[in-house]
Amino acid sequence: MTSVAGRVRTFGPLVSRIAAALFGGYALAALASVAVLALPMSTPQAVLTGQLASFLVYAAAVIWVFAVRSALRAWAGLLVVAAPLLLAAWSVW
Repeated sequence: MTSVAGRVRTFGPLVSRIAAALFGGYALAALASVAVLALPMSTPQAVLTGQLASFLVYAAAVIWVFAVRSALRAWAGLLVVAAPLLLAAWSVW
């Protein structure tokens, strides 16, 4: 029988990547859709652009999470991209 620590060591990084893809990707897509409102364009056009861009950002985040070498790099990459988007979105709020 495999011990609990062995199972966590085996499945922990996978569960972390899945959580990063689901929740981190969603947060990144939401930040990107709000940050588009800071661009110099009309509000209806910015909302539409943000909605369309959020699908691309979410898909790219999921691909990134499973393409990097470790789960720690996946989370770090999401945070690095989220920081400037948060600053841009903060100016809109």
